[in-house]
Amino acid sequence: MLKVLTNFNTERLNSKIFLVTALLSTKHLMKLTYFTLLITLICFSSFGQSKYSIKGAVTDTMATYKLVNTTITLLNQKDSTLVKYSRADVMGRFTINNLHSGQFILLITYPGYADYAEKFTLDPVHAVKDFGNVNLILKSTLLEGVIIKGKAAAITIKGDTTEFNAGSYNIQPNSRVEDLLKQLPGIQIDKDGKITAQGQKVNKVLVDGEEFFGDDPTLVTKNLRGDMIDKIQLYDKKSDQATFTGIDDGEKSKTINLKLKEDKKNGYFGNLNTGIGTKRFYENEATINIFKGKQKFAAYGALGNTNNSFGSMMSFSSVDFTDDGSGGMMVSMDVGDDLSMGSGVGGISINRNGGLHYENKWKDKYGINTNYKLGSVSTAGESNSLSIETLPGRTNISKTDQQSNSLSLNQKLDGTLNMQLDSSSTLKVSVSGSSKHNDLTDHFDSSIQRADSSYLSKSERDVTNKGDDKAFSATAFWAKKFKKKGRTVSVNMKQSLTQSIGSGYLNATNQFYNEKDVLDSISKIDQLKTNRTFKSAWNTNATYTEPISKTLSMILNYGFNLNKSSSDRKSFNKNPAGEYDILDTKYSNNFKLNQLNNNAGLILNYTKGKMVVNFGTRIVTTSFKQVDVLADSTLKRSFVNWNPQATFNYNFSRSSGLQFNYNGNTTQPGLDQIQPYRTNENPLYIVYGNPNLKPAFSSNMGISYRSFKLLTEQTLMINGNFGFTSNAITNSTFTDTAGKTTSQAINLDHKTPVNFQLNVSSGRKILGINLNLDANVGGNYSYSLSNNFLNTSKSFNYSIGPSIHKYNEQYSVSVSLMPSYNTSGNSIRGVKTSNNSYGMNGNFDLMLRLPGKTELRTNGRYQYTGKSKSFDQSISRLTWDASINKKFLKSESLVLSLTGKDLLNQNTGFNRSVYNNTINQNNSTTIQRYFLLSLAWDFNKMGGL
Repeated sequence: MLKVLTNFNTERLNSKIFLVTALLSTKHLMKLTYFTLLITLICFSSFGQSKYSIKGAVTDTMATYKLVNTTITLLNQKDSTLVKYSRADVMGRFTINNLHSGQFILLITYPGYADYAEKFTLDPVHAVKDFGNVNLILKSTLLEGVIIKGKAAAITIKGDTTEFNAGSYNIQPNSRVEDLLKQLPGIQIDKDGKITAQGQKVNKVLVDGEEFFGDDPTLVTKNLRGDMIDKIQLYDKKSDQATFTGIDDGEKSKTINLKLKEDKKNGYFGNLNTGIGTKRFYENEATINIFKGKQKFAAYGALGNTNNSFGSMMSFSSVDFTDDGSGGMMVSMDVGDDLSMGSGVGGISINRNGGLHYENKWKDKYGINTNYKLGSVSTAGESNSLSIETLPGRTNISKTDQQSNSLSLNQKLDGTLNMQLDSSSTLKVSVSGSSKHNDLTDHFDSSIQRADSSYLSKSERDVTNKGDDKAFSATAFWAKKFKKKGRTVSVNMKQSLTQSIGSGYLNATNQFYNEKDVLDSISKIDQLKTNRTFKSAWNTNATYTEPISKTLSMILNYGFNLNKSSSDRKSFNKNPAGEYDILDTKYSNNFKLNQLNNNAGLILNYTKGKMVVNFGTRIVTTSFKQVDVLADSTLKRSFVNWNPQATFNYNFSRSSGLQFNYNGNTTQPGLDQIQPYRTNENPLYIVYGNPNLKPAFSSNMGISYRSFKLLTEQTLMINGNFGFTSNAITNSTFTDTAGKTTSQAINLDHKTPVNFQLNVSSGRKILGINLNLDANVGGNYSYSLSNNFLNTSKSFNYSIGPSIHKYNEQYSVSVSLMPSYNTSGNSIRGVKTSNNSYGMNGNFDLMLRLPGKTELRTNGRYQYTGKSKSFDQSISRLTWDASINKKFLKSESLVLSLTGKDLLNQNTGFNRSVYNNTINQNNSTTIQRYFLLSLAWDFNKMGGL
């Protein structure tokens, strides 16, 4: 009988010495002796071959406590992959043997203490690395103000939210949030302050989850200080109902949320800035912000004509009729200013605007957020355009010169009240109202020529337009959670009203020429145009969620929507007495529209571990009735929309995640395609309706992957979209020999338009420099009919380029370069044309701090568009700005600046494009070289009032 007695102790195990005492027969003892000797030789041979190792000991800051069982992790510097890990012994000591040469990162972690990371190298000269005593610091001590050289996670992935830690980036005194955002991977800010994140426009910037001055991101990014920010969250903001239920309803908006530091929620700050420049340019701005706990008050005012005034991008719109909140599609009737023969061309604007903001929360039950904005914009500008249209057997060349003057007066008031009714239910009520006055004058000189330079037509038009718009909307969202986890009910209701009243004059002379370039006929128009439109929309949607199991839940929703609108547009001819009172019934319209939507949907939600899956569909039935009052005719239609959807989210870790989504949407033809308005603004372009149009079905798929590695600060972001449309609605145009074009919407059931976009952004920090590489690929296929022949258009764009960013207290460098290659072409009746060209876009932003509180800044934007078959000249443009800034006071809050804008005088408004079988070229008024002397004062007292 075999009897074995074993006795191991820890020290013998660590030193690889094993003692086995056994009571065996002599035969078995001899076999065991030979086996033990063999294992010993192998162990010693292994130790001789592996000479690389590390060692050390872990204690707290005061060297008082030995941190037993501290986690010791060894990572590769190259990609942060795990090499080996161990734990400290009872004395806090650690040793890791059997390593190879290379570059590594030592990461030491212990609960309640700040992480310790150190890079090191093992090579034949330094085969053993002794870290000595590594002192860890309590996190609570860090909060007391002890500064160490450490790094928090710069980027964290939380579901579909990417969170940036502001403390991981360089923040200069008195800098703005805009300066902080420029350092974040995947985010770009252009010269006007417009933000693009992950290839999409950012429409909202929130502060602690709340709107701050509504929908102009620059009112936040150019106002708030960078040192106030704790975290920056980037995500797709969903509707209130989708946020509550967790189910995607297709309503998304790329959003940035700024989370303030706790000690920056009390105090006041602001800015005063005034500047005067050459060519009569000027800028004046003032802001004041007062924060007291959960109360926030802010005000701003601006006056300038540099097209860069504070708040110049704000929107005054109160009503959005593009989405009924149900996931269905609304049939729309244009209720805005029809007087579309005048639209303005941009140019140099004088901006006057101001606003107030107030928000507060109290008793942990109530919250209010309100904004008032007032502004006016007056603009004068000129433009000229050239269009070359290729038709079967001939080419038409169109030229237009336009001069425009416009004035717009706007104001808007909105407010939101949040109420916690009880422990399980909430109510959110929002109201918004706006008014707008427009005054527009346009003059057009245009012509159409044949390829041999002979004329088809000449036209001269003068247009005036004055109008007043009013809008109001009110929304109520009620939500309740039941005792059973996952069981909820929510109801969203919205009432919207808009009214537009306008009038203007159209005075036009049109000359038509025959094929011998001889004047054939002349037509004149002298009319008064009036416009009165009204629209009312009532939308409601109810959602109920019910858990089926621990991982599966069901979402049911039902919506009811009622919309009424009217549009009365009249044209009056002049009588012999010079009064405009003769109704032109041919070019007058009076439509009334009633529309009813019912929608229902079922969505299943599956959640398990790191994975979340949603899939389901909505069905929307729509019926509408349009009455043509003047023609005494009625158009009725009923149809069904089908909206399948699916989303998949998987988080591999806190710093990496994958997301996929699919949305299908039935697109109904618009009323302007079925029964368009009768107009005579352009007698050479006539639009016909098509009552036989059928719905189109669009499928859109998106995928995104995000990854961040803490220790190497390596980022990878991939975003892709692919879409195609079945039974697509497109245009069929026919241009006769006299240059007159007729257009009608049709279905192309045998062709499928396709579009796709892929963006890859990768970055890594090396020697304190952020290196990034961005690559973009996009393209589309589209189809139309031109003179009864199929026109196939395709375009593809490819771009890839690096960017370098370095920020510290003495200087900052930001340089990006993006070479590109663009292809486009079309084919009509077997004749193929191509328009391929190379391009380049570049940006640089440099800052250098000199002694004496002096700072030099320069930035520029470079654009290059190469030659192509359609354009025999390339475009090369460098817009270069520079400034010298002298700072005063101990806080450096008073700054005197001399700025030069567009120093090379290359900021021209020239651009060109190709669409289907038409080449377009445009040149408009822009602001060119000038100098501005300005004085700015930042005042700041945060930390308490």
